[in-house]
Amino acid sequence: MSHLKTLNSKIYNLDTLTSQVEQWKMAGKKVVFTNGCFDIIHRGHIEVLARTADLGDKLIIGLNSDQSIQKLKGKDRPIIDEQSRAFLLAALSFVDAIVLFSEDTPLKLISTLLPDVLAKGGDYKIETIVGHEIVQQNGGKVKLVPFVDGFSSTTIIDKIKKS
Repeated sequence: MSHLKTLNSKIYNLDTLTSQVEQWKMAGKKVVFTNGCFDIIHRGHIEVLARTADLGDKLIIGLNSDQSIQKLKGKDRPIIDEQSRAFLLAALSFVDAIVLFSEDTPLKLISTLLPDVLAKGGDYKIETIVGHEIVQQNGGKVKLVPFVDGFSSTTIIDKIKKS
């Protein structure tokens, strides 16, 4: 398979991903889920995602759609469109699946996929992570991954605007 096909094969819709997750679980793989906007991917994103991938065997990223980001961050965002952000994340060797969502939160994804581990950056508290109850009620774990100080898309955007 070509490298380009490999990248594109990591970008799923929810139905296809649900089947894939079932196969992974039947094979005894521990499935990890995280989510975010990942607009202007930077070192902080990569470090948190790498640490998150280390929590299991398969890493799924729930990626906010352009529409979802505009609701959250305003009409000037995202800077990078959803297909490009998905493609960039797919290029990371430790990422196994990316699925877009347009809702305000990834609750539907988490409820459907029921990951073994739900992870977010350390700037959250477990009780504020969307879906933590569902994952815990189904025997999964919720983990906080150390946040990397000094890196944020907003800071990068502000720096660009000032120059």
